[in-house]
Amino acid sequence: MSDSGHALAGRAPASIRFHPLRDSATMLRRNLKHMLRYPSMTVMLVGMPIVMLLLFVSVFGGTLGAGLGGGSGGRAEYLDYVTPAIILLTITTTVQGTAISIAMDMAEGIITRFRTMHIARVSVLTGHVLGSVIQAMLSVAVVIGVAMLIGFRSTAGLVEWLAAAGLLLATTFALVWLCVALGQVSKSVETASNLPMPLMLLTFFGSGFVPTDSMPGGLRWFAEYQPFTSMIETLRGLLTGGPIGDNAWIALTWCAVIALGGYLWSKRLFDREDSR
Repeated sequence: MSDSGHALAGRAPASIRFHPLRDSATMLRRNLKHMLRYPSMTVMLVGMPIVMLLLFVSVFGGTLGAGLGGGSGGRAEYLDYVTPAIILLTITTTVQGTAISIAMDMAEGIITRFRTMHIARVSVLTGHVLGSVIQAMLSVAVVIGVAMLIGFRSTAGLVEWLAAAGLLLATTFALVWLCVALGQVSKSVETASNLPMPLMLLTFFGSGFVPTDSMPGGLRWFAEYQPFTSMIETLRGLLTGGPIGDNAWIALTWCAVIALGGYLWSKRLFDREDSR
C-alpha cells in the first residue's frame, strides 16, 4: 500500500469523527429539555430546602437564635446563621437528582444506545454534569431569593458574592461527579435516590444548623473535620462578614479531591460497562 493509502486508512471518515464539544452541547440540550419537560423533579428538589428553611427559622429560630446570641439573639440572627447551610443543602438535594437521572438512563437502555452512536463518549456524562450544575445554580438562586424575602440580609459586596458563587460552583461540580458515579453503581432508580442521602445528612452533622462547640466530644470532632463544615463556614463568612480563616482553602481542597475522585470513579464505571 502506498504512503497515501496508509494515510487514508489511518484517517477516520469525516462522518464518524468525534466532536466532544458539539456532542457535549447536544447532550446538555437533551438534559435541559428533559428538565423543562418534567419540572416536578426540579420543584421537589428545590422545595425541600425551602421547607427546611421555613421550618427551622419559624419553628426553631427563636430558641436557636437565642442560643447564638447568648440570650439576645432571635429568629433574625438564626436566619443569617442557617441560610448558608440551607444553600448547601439545596445543592445536595439537587445533585441527588443527577444520580436518579443517570440510573433511569441506564435502566431504560439509553446510555447503551448512546454507546452505539458516533458521538464522543465523554459527552454522555458531561451533558448530565453540566445540566445538573445549571439546575443546581437556578435552585440556589430561588432559595436565596426566598431567604431574602423572609429577612435574610447579606453584608457581602460584589467581590464576596462572586467568591461565594465560585465556591458554590466548585462544590456543585464536585458533588455532581460523585453522584454520576453513584447513579452508575446503583442497581435501580430507588437505590440511586437513596445513595446520595449521606450528603444531605452531612449538612446537619456539621456547623450548618448549630455551632460545633455545642456538640458532644466525638460528634464535635467529626463535625469540625468533615468537608461540609469548611464549605459552610467559608460561605457564611463571605455572605455575613464573619471570619473565614483556613476554611476557604480547606473547602477548595475538598472540592478538588471529591471532583477528581468522582470523575475517575465515573469514568471507570462507564468504561467497565462499555467493555461488557
